[in-house]
Amino acid sequence: MSYTFRRAVREHVPLIIGLSGGTGSGKTFSAMRLAKGMAHGKPFCVIDTENGRASHYADQFVFDVLDLRAPFSPDAYAKAIAAADKAGYPAIVVDSASHVWAGDGGILDWQEAELDRMAGTDYQRRETCKMASWIKPKLAHKHMMSTLLQVKAHIILCFRAEEKIEMVKVNGKTEVRKKESLIGKDGWVPVCEKNVPFECTCSFLLLASNPGIPHPIKLEGQHKPFFSPTDCIDEYSGEQLDKWAAGTKTGATADTTAGGKAADGLNASGGSDLSTASDRPQAYAQKSQDALPPSLLPEYLDQIALSQSVAECSKTLNTALKDETLTVFEVTQLQDAGKKKIVELRGKK
Repeated sequence: MSYTFRRAVREHVPLIIGLSGGTGSGKTFSAMRLAKGMAHGKPFCVIDTENGRASHYADQFVFDVLDLRAPFSPDAYAKAIAAADKAGYPAIVVDSASHVWAGDGGILDWQEAELDRMAGTDYQRRETCKMASWIKPKLAHKHMMSTLLQVKAHIILCFRAEEKIEMVKVNGKTEVRKKESLIGKDGWVPVCEKNVPFECTCSFLLLASNPGIPHPIKLEGQHKPFFSPTDCIDEYSGEQLDKWAAGTKTGATADTTAGGKAADGLNASGGSDLSTASDRPQAYAQKSQDALPPSLLPEYLDQIALSQSVAECSKTLNTALKDETLTVFEVTQLQDAGKKKIVELRGKK
């Protein structure tokens, strides 16, 4: 058998970007801004597992949507993403990729079903079979990730994040504190298999305290110029990532001269093709409060105030609490208003 080696060239490299965050962190909006930049004006695709929530942004972005329903098996995700790639979309947003892990019919449900099959209600046997019950679910998840790595389009995976705490011993005393994790920040941890953020090209955690601002989980040196620690993830970041993936050179990756030295800040044509975060156009250089769409809080509060029954109020409140454009503080306001209204309605009976 003969082996042929060729010079490595970066061109048409598909990217996988991970965005994690809790309610109000701006991950869905940030993902769409990133996809818009990557698509350069062409429609992108959103695989929506959140009961049509992606369509809330239909007036702000041009995209096609696929509603993915339970059971959220790895195979269902893999087939949906492969279908979007086959359809020719330049970028695919998956919102949310957490359902394949913790959703109805996801990996955790599958592992529990395997454990029930192996051991039933025999709790001693359940402990013995626990590791074996992960074999099939984890193999299916690994196959899904392998499918993602073969896709030609850019993929943006949105993950929910949950606030976690841990108990630790400090000087002999037990303390409760925010969980420390390699993939989390301030106690917020992505809902996914623990290695997924590191299998992405880049992955970030977004916080409701500063929506849209990227906190890197994995960010390699060649991608750092495209993200600012003080600006929201935006179309500019998507444009620059796509140019880099297509093979456009920066000063750091420019071809070397005959003397073996890289041309300072220039590519072979004499100019720098890729910009950096400091070159971000003013139109994109928005702080977190400007980056997100107008808050729907006033509308939700009005609906709660006008509710004629406990059922109507509860329905409005449940819908509002699923809206990830709301900040943590707005969610608290809604919960307080909802509780007061329900007490008021019950008192009228």
